[in-house]
Amino acid sequence: MRSFWIVLLLGVLPAVAPAPLVRAEPTYTAYLDLPAVNDDGEFAGGIHPALPLSAEPLRTALDQARADGIAPGRYSTLLHQYWLVVATDNAGIDLAGWAPERGVAANTDTFTRVYVNYFRIAAARPDFYWAGLAGIAGGSFASGFFDVGDIGALLSVPGIHELGTAVADLLRATPPELVAAVPPDIAALALLGPRLTADDLAWYQTRLIIMQRHIFTDLVPMHEAYLADGMAAIDEMHAAGLLDDAMRAAWTGIDDGTGLAEALVTMADREQNHIVPEQWNATAAGRGGLGRVLTYVTTVAGKPALAGARAPGVYAPATVRSPIPGSKLGLRMPLPAFNWADRADRWAYLAADLVPRHLDLATDRARAVAVYREPFPGKLDRGRLIARLPDVIADLTTQWQVTHT
Repeated sequence: MRSFWIVLLLGVLPAVAPAPLVRAEPTYTAYLDLPAVNDDGEFAGGIHPALPLSAEPLRTALDQARADGIAPGRYSTLLHQYWLVVATDNAGIDLAGWAPERGVAANTDTFTRVYVNYFRIAAARPDFYWAGLAGIAGGSFASGFFDVGDIGALLSVPGIHELGTAVADLLRATPPELVAAVPPDIAALALLGPRLTADDLAWYQTRLIIMQRHIFTDLVPMHEAYLADGMAAIDEMHAAGLLDDAMRAAWTGIDDGTGLAEALVTMADREQNHIVPEQWNATAAGRGGLGRVLTYVTTVAGKPALAGARAPGVYAPATVRSPIPGSKLGLRMPLPAFNWADRADRWAYLAADLVPRHLDLATDRARAVAVYREPFPGKLDRGRLIARLPDVIADLTTQWQVTHT
């Protein structure tokens, strides 16, 4: 009887079909088509806030996207974030804490690590010419930063006041017809330099941190990608739109060893003419004229630690002629005739002076590696404006010459 009721119930109950298996949504789907909202280095964190800041989950998502045949252009930001995280991990940099908006004190250690990392890469791969130049020229640049960061109120603000006052005094002793022809950057240094405040300087430091982060974010990930996976990684970045044709060609020249010098020029061009120009323009336009004074002071203070490289004021010294017809008066000033913020002039100096002198070094690999491996603090100290300021002022007073020709 019991069996009868069981059979009856089975006959009455509707058949229940097994539930279909539901495939879990792949991790990468949340990371497709993300815009690169922080690739210009303005803020802490990665390229997009939705992306993890550790390598493992990023790599997992990338592997899934590749396995599913997703077009690289759709996971471009994910790919960039992954190699950026690899780059910052290898440099010992906390990506979440690399926050320009937090100011100098919070970023000083990271600022140094960026240049130490360039030297690490260049020493390991001397054929990566751009990394060596970024370390040397950037290290010289960092020296100026540390003058400022050593303490705004103690040295840098008074130092710029002293520089501006010295120029103003020299202009007062210069014939008026020549003063009228003095380049605007020099006139502005004399007028506004003595008015600089610690807040102005802190703002400028933050602008420098942003540009340093922007350059690192763009160029270092591709170096790490190549080191890890060779041209396959470069081709993927190219397919994703992270690298243009010129940059892919540069890496091909590095890979086969036939285009090392060309790769240096291409990467330097990308850095100076595509990555930071707008940020230099914005910096020069800031703080009611003081932004441009500060970018000019950077030009005055710049002295790249490359054998044979000329300081900007030696490469292109400012000279003026009297605008009065028939006058034979002229003026030579031991100051640069250009401002580092101006893209065309900056690139002309780099292409004519820094790149050729760096090629002289880089092609002598044993000497280059010895330079790259020198402790960074020594490089930093030699370029500090705190040590050179008396000489800069002395040069102004002894080499400021009115001529009669």
